[in-house]
Amino acid sequence: MSIDFHDPKNTTSYTNRSVDNDWKQLIASKVDLKGIQAADVGCGGGIYSKALIEMGVESVVGVDFSQVMLDGATAYAASHPNIRFQQGNALSTGLDDESIDLVLERALIHHLSSDELAGCMQEANRILKRDGMLIVQDRTPEDCALAGSKEHVRGYIFDKFPSLLVQESSRRHSSDHVLDALRTAGFNQVQEISLWEARKSYHHFAELREDLLLRTGRSILHELSDVELEDLIVYTQQQLTAEGMEALDKPLVEQDRWSIWFARKD
Repeated sequence: MSIDFHDPKNTTSYTNRSVDNDWKQLIASKVDLKGIQAADVGCGGGIYSKALIEMGVESVVGVDFSQVMLDGATAYAASHPNIRFQQGNALSTGLDDESIDLVLERALIHHLSSDELAGCMQEANRILKRDGMLIVQDRTPEDCALAGSKEHVRGYIFDKFPSLLVQESSRRHSSDHVLDALRTAGFNQVQEISLWEARKSYHHFAELREDLLLRTGRSILHELSDVELEDLIVYTQQQLTAEGMEALDKPLVEQDRWSIWFARKD
């Protein structure tokens, strides 16, 4: 059973965490954010839309295909009048030609087929101003295949259920495929960077357990039955204990490795 992004019960699934400072520092080192207009395409719960405003962006439009996600994002970012949200998708954002300085597409492209990936990059090029920047962030198959650890809790999912790694890797685009799509769309200045991004901090294992039970912000967990999910939690606890976390009441910081492509429009 995959997650239904249009189900109202998932309205807040992607609104319950803060953006990692290392991510903010990396983005700020690559793009002059002060006073620019940005689009957060595939904005989900709007946490990165909000982060961009807090980092100095003048205005952000968040675009998502799910009205349920947009409802959650609107509530989450209600204190920021310079963020607006509208329904659209990666191939048809509904934004004007050359109207945006920065396009962010985070955790979006794994939802797209190969043909759609090319169209997504072309759409980003269309709405970007000259010298505008596109930031694409996602996991490659190599990122997904990293083993589990107390830092990389996601890896335990695939250690426990190898069939899910096959499924997860099959929907991820290779670095070469992303680079080809960017260059075909007209982006000539492209840089790829790997980033370990802190996803969430937990005071103790019980908080992580609750997060896993709720499948919060992890669409892959919707492929597991409730019994399988309980098995995963037991396995994760065992692995953490084996790694030296005998006292599971200690703080735990969960990280994920991402690939990020910075591409500038000439």
